[in-house]
Amino acid sequence: MSLPTPDPTRRLAPVVRLAPAKLNLTLAIVGRRDDGYHSLHSVMVPLDLADRLSVAPMTGPDAADSLHVSGFDPGPPSDNLVLKAIAAARDAATRPGIATQALAARLEKRIPVAAGLAGGSSDAAAALDAALEAWTTDIEPERRYRIAAALGSDVPFFLAGGAALVEGRGERVTPLHGVRGHHDEPPEPPGVLLVTPRVAAPTADVFAAWSNGAMAEPGVARRTSEHFASEFGSGLTVRALLERAAVLASANDLLPAAAAVVPGLVALRRGLARLLHRPIGLSGSGPTLWALYDSRNEAQAAAAEVEAALAVQDIAAPGDGPPFVAATTIRTKERQG
Repeated sequence: MSLPTPDPTRRLAPVVRLAPAKLNLTLAIVGRRDDGYHSLHSVMVPLDLADRLSVAPMTGPDAADSLHVSGFDPGPPSDNLVLKAIAAARDAATRPGIATQALAARLEKRIPVAAGLAGGSSDAAAALDAALEAWTTDIEPERRYRIAAALGSDVPFFLAGGAALVEGRGERVTPLHGVRGHHDEPPEPPGVLLVTPRVAAPTADVFAAWSNGAMAEPGVARRTSEHFASEFGSGLTVRALLERAAVLASANDLLPAAAAVVPGLVALRRGLARLLHRPIGLSGSGPTLWALYDSRNEAQAAAAEVEAALAVQDIAAPGDGPPFVAATTIRTKERQG
């Protein structure tokens, strides 16, 4: 692969990337790996809900990578995957003629933290790409995937740029066609309602609860996930996707485990189902719950209905304060800029 030659006259302008959230339409646990991780079979899609990351090269002998965050609090900057991704990109890009200046990163966190939406992993993938762009260089795709996998299990998914089947610990990513329109027309993206209780559901705790017996019926989610991945591989219309919503909403092996870790999650899920008359699924290890709609407008109407019901306590949510409620859409490759 021929890599680009750096342009020494390029201005030190900020590079901006959007880091989309992800949604697990299916999630099956298919085994335990020798490295201690669980092996997964999951169909995932990116959402229009996204963090915004900008990076700008810094000059001067004392310049060092830095990170400023606004919005949701992701924790100490030293633990943030953005800085780790920039460091990993620098290690991979360093060679004669490449100036890998220190970078000042600014992150607008619009995706709830530790919510099953992989915001941190998406930030890492965006930072990896933005850093290379800021230094006007590139690395081989295979090396990008290796770096992404080392940064976190969900990071490689965001290099696919659309719907994908994710297997293993997350390192095996197979792009899928995803949502398609009629007669090869660009599809109208399906709407998604997200409801994220303000309560911690650490991934390690949820997997531990699963290992300790908080499991769904073995094999059901896997069969659904495998069949759906085959269908989604060649593409489904929005109507066909919504016809499968009830099956998809139950195709997450971590549902019982998340419910064990987050008391009140089952009651919230049932309350949303009664209110909206829609199947309610769980993304990843939770606690984010989701419902599918024909369009963003329909999802926005549902979000307003949920917020009104929460305000008068027609439905209750676990956690300290009202949940994060948002209407978004599934990103399709035809509509990505």
